[in-house]
Amino acid sequence: MTGSELLARATREMTAAGVPDAGRDARRLLAHVLKVPPGRLTLFLPEPVAPELTVIFNAMIARRCDRVPVSHLTGRRQFYGREFLVTPEVLDPRPETETLIEAALSEPFDTVLDLGTGSGCILLTLLAETTGTRGLGTDLSAAALNVAFWNRNALKLEPRAALEQGSWFANVPAVTFDLIVSNPPYIALDEMPNLAPEVRDHEPRMALTDEADGLDAYRQICAGAVAHLSPAGRLMVEIGPTQGQAVAAMMAAGGLKQISVIRDLDGRDRVVSGRLAG
Repeated sequence: MTGSELLARATREMTAAGVPDAGRDARRLLAHVLKVPPGRLTLFLPEPVAPELTVIFNAMIARRCDRVPVSHLTGRRQFYGREFLVTPEVLDPRPETETLIEAALSEPFDTVLDLGTGSGCILLTLLAETTGTRGLGTDLSAAALNVAFWNRNALKLEPRAALEQGSWFANVPAVTFDLIVSNPPYIALDEMPNLAPEVRDHEPRMALTDEADGLDAYRQICAGAVAHLSPAGRLMVEIGPTQGQAVAAMMAAGGLKQISVIRDLDGRDRVVSGRLAG
């Protein structure tokens, strides 16, 4: 079959399975199998696809119909202009998290701490976008840290990015940071059944929910941040769209000032920022 025929059939199958944006995903997967840039896929569509590649593509489409995320099939995800290794052990980096990156980069910093680093996409992006900065990423999951180590080394950030296993501040050394960032688990337990299957069934549960009200991680982070912030240092956390005021109140109770809630490109509350007095 030609690439066009494979693409059309895959789109029909995924649409019937309820996969959103089936045509887009079919193109991404075919480009991956053919090892061509997605933007140049059209040039290859009239050509017959080798039988062995057809088998691989069809297997990927079957798994996508089972709602396995595209990033888990390709092992890669673009985030802030860079490619990151992604596995089922880490959250799939999402475009809305780039709101946190933009907010963090709005002011200079020399040191950054990323709590619950996962794939490392936040920490490593902040370091890659700046010069001379250094950072530490922590995560409770050893499997997630293995992914972060791979991404760090692929970006050649070994001298500037340290990675440590531990829960929140547990294994953070007694030093202070200009910037603390986190995208912690913020899905409430009763919200889990309503998540898309790609998220609910295929991403690490401990990175999604605290098995409670979705605010437990913020309580711990806001309570411990002051002890690890430099004078005038900033704490910035990603939130769910209904959590802005609750998290802002936690930052105030934790001793932070100049607290603000930042919206993403869709107009939803996405980041809460606070500052330690200078």
